Amino acid sequence: MTADLDRYLAFYEDIFGAEVLAITDAQGDHPRMAVVHMGGSGALNVFEVPAESIIGDRTQMGGRGPIDHFAIAVESEEKLEEIRDRLVAVGASPGEITRFGPALLSVFFRDPDGAELEVAYLNADLRTPDARTDESAATRSDV
Repeated sequence: MTADLDRYLAFYEDIFGAEVLAITDAQGDHPRMAVVHMGGSGALNVFEVPAESIIGDRTQMGGRGPIDHFAIAVESEEKLEEIRDRLVAVGASPGEITRFGPALLSVFFRDPDGAELEVAYLNADLRTPDARTDESAATRSDV
């Protein structure tokens, strides 16, 4: 949900190359909505609602509602770095890349409404069979 659908769509188009598939005007009790193709099989359904109707604190873990955040998957480490650079350029991320175990790299960012989200690359060649037995700690770097 967002209070400014046009700003939200511009951010995802500029940073991720997302494609707006449909925009539906508000009708009755259904708010204005957009369907945004994020690439691959990923899509976002985004609703425009008054700011005061968005409950929770998007800046606080545990205060964000039943889903804390989601990750947008990319196909390569190079793509992750490319998107990281765009996020840094608009002030949406400090640019750190976090390594979770041997196979997962993530960049955290804030969208235009302040929600913390993540861009992630999973290197399938480095995946361990059972992450619960992998003793690698999450580390941050400037990869």
